[in-house]
Amino acid sequence: MTSTLRPADTAEAVTARPGRWLALSVLVLAVLLVAVDATVLGLATPYISEDLEPSGTQLLWIGDVYSFVIAGLLVSMGSLGDRIGRKRILLVGATAFGALSVLNAYATSPEMLIAARALLGVAGATLMPATLALIRNLFHDPRERSLAIGIWGATASAGTAVGPIAGGFLLEHFWWGSVFLINLPVMVVLVLVGVRLLPESRDPAPGPWDLPSVLMSLLGMLGVVYAVKEAAAHGFTWLTLAAGLAGAGALYGFVRRQLTLPAPLLDMRLFRHRGFSGAVLADLLTILGLSGLVFFLSQFLQLVQGRGPLEAGLAELPAAIGAVVAGLVAGRAARRFSVRAVVSAGLAAIGGALAVLTVIDGTTGYPLLGAALLVVGVGAGFSFTVTSDVILSSVPKEQAGAASAVSETAYELGAALGIAVLGSIVTGVYRGFTGPAGTPAEAHESLGGAVEAAAGLPARTSEAMLDAARTAFVDGLALAAGAGAAVLLAAAVAAWFLLRGQRLDDTASR
Repeated sequence: MTSTLRPADTAEAVTARPGRWLALSVLVLAVLLVAVDATVLGLATPYISEDLEPSGTQLLWIGDVYSFVIAGLLVSMGSLGDRIGRKRILLVGATAFGALSVLNAYATSPEMLIAARALLGVAGATLMPATLALIRNLFHDPRERSLAIGIWGATASAGTAVGPIAGGFLLEHFWWGSVFLINLPVMVVLVLVGVRLLPESRDPAPGPWDLPSVLMSLLGMLGVVYAVKEAAAHGFTWLTLAAGLAGAGALYGFVRRQLTLPAPLLDMRLFRHRGFSGAVLADLLTILGLSGLVFFLSQFLQLVQGRGPLEAGLAELPAAIGAVVAGLVAGRAARRFSVRAVVSAGLAAIGGALAVLTVIDGTTGYPLLGAALLVVGVGAGFSFTVTSDVILSSVPKEQAGAASAVSETAYELGAALGIAVLGSIVTGVYRGFTGPAGTPAEAHESLGGAVEAAAGLPARTSEAMLDAARTAFVDGLALAAGAGAAVLLAAAVAAWFLLRGQRLDDTASR
């Protein structure tokens, strides 16, 4: 087998593919589809709590089961796209994503919604690796590819803005399930236009798709993430320990099997490249530090500060604006300064902004929140765009799907762990609040549950209970922000050393 990491070949001519920018416009629709779906859920959480009455644990599962399943399947789906065709798996996945969005919209119980979110994760696992892999094959010039990845990342960030705003509008006029239905028109356009504009690409000699490896990857990710989530929420139990050990064992078996297969789903030698490993780690820690906080921030804006869903969506807009602007110039900045300088500075900026959020309370004014969100967006835009470019540039285009899947696995695993760990910090602090006599048990499950329960209590009891619940929620949110800040600052230091000497244009297009 030839080396997976090849040096630049400056003598090789770079051939520009006609229509590549039009094809990119289709790929960013897929990114928009996933980004919008991920962000609207936070705004809909209070309404889901009121309608379906999930427990606090069920609410966390509704938020993170999507990421759990995606994290377990991304490598397998990225490798499958390398084998059967990235265009094919993208279009099939987009169609399934639209159909399953309808199932989510009409869920009638917490268990049904959790199951529907899990199935949506299966479909979502086909989309993101395929989009990045197709970009790797569409754009052979490194500078064009950097710009294309910047547009890809900027669209994902724009989706985080479009999602809350569109979701906020829908929630003020329709039921919570409508936030899932906005996926349908995007999916229809993506499929109809993608059939005509996207070129097919695949690995010319991929080998068979190894089903045991697929199962090991899925079971390993689910076991480890479940163990982390349960340990953070309820402490260690024999079941938690067994799940964690089983997951770790499955992942160990997966790695060993990949090292022995002649055509592995994931070539583990990719991780010998310090730049590749450093970029993956930076993605993982960044999302871990951010996701749990962002998941609960929408609840803070609505249930603590009393904003409507549309106003809450608009309040989160600075983060998306900062990420869009930074993503479009990140490649140029990394070439002018260095990869490690841009990534480390971006991570440190996010960490600093999260540290500022440790001082928030229920009366914190929007200027502080808006400024912190803007800095978070700028930092994330710089970091994600450059690390995605590093990951794609480190591998031959034939393995672009598998490499893209590693990048997205880090993203989704970080999101799942962030919601599990930081979200459990918020929930753990919240559940300990002391309410007045007559406080119902469901008020301790979630802040949404407390707001709903308050409607049936006497005015004085209701007011006292809500004050105590909101104070506890904000205390938990501040503690989670501090934990996230520590993670991000540690990631900035790690990236500085791991990305030493890394350059975006080290590897010429192949």
